[in-house]
Amino acid sequence: MLVFLATDWPREVAALLGAGVLLLSRRLHSSHVMGYVDWPLLVLFMGLFVVNHAFESTGLAAQAVALLAAQGVHLADPGALLLAGVGLSNLVSNVPAVMLLLPHLSGPQAGVMLALISTLAGNLLLVGSIANLIVVDLAQKSGITIDWRIHARVGVPVTLLTLTVVWLWLRWA
Repeated sequence: MLVFLATDWPREVAALLGAGVLLLSRRLHSSHVMGYVDWPLLVLFMGLFVVNHAFESTGLAAQAVALLAAQGVHLADPGALLLAGVGLSNLVSNVPAVMLLLPHLSGPQAGVMLALISTLAGNLLLVGSIANLIVVDLAQKSGITIDWRIHARVGVPVTLLTLTVVWLWLRWA
C-alpha cells in the first residue's frame, strides 16, 4: 500500500511487486496463495480485453459513433451518453461499454458521466455488470439461486430510479 500511496511508480508495477512479495512469503506457501485465484474469472477478464481490443481495431465502434453523429446524436450530449451507456452496458456489460465509448468522448466531465452512468446501468440486467455475475456465481456456490427474473425485480426499479436522479442532476447541473 505504501508503494501505491507514497511513490509515483505505475500501478501495475506496484501490484506486481506486492504479488511477488506474497509469493515469496514463508508464511503462505505460493501454492496456497495461487489457490485463491479465481482462474475462470481471470480468463473471462483476459478474454474480455482481447475481444474489446479486437473490436476496437476493426474501426466499427468509430464508424458507429460517426454514424450517430451524422444523425445528430452526439456523445457529448448528456442524454445521448446516458442512452448509449445504458444500452451498451446491458448489451456487452458495463466494463466493455466504457472501454468502447471512452475513446470517443472529449473532456474529463464526459468520462466522469460515463463512469457514473455505466456503473448504475450495470444494475439493470444480470448481464449489465460482470460483478453481478460474480455475485450470482458465489451465491450459487452457497446454495442460493439468483436468476435473471429475481435480479430484474430489484435491478430494474433501482436502476430506473438512480438513472432518473442522474438525469435530473445532469439537466440542472
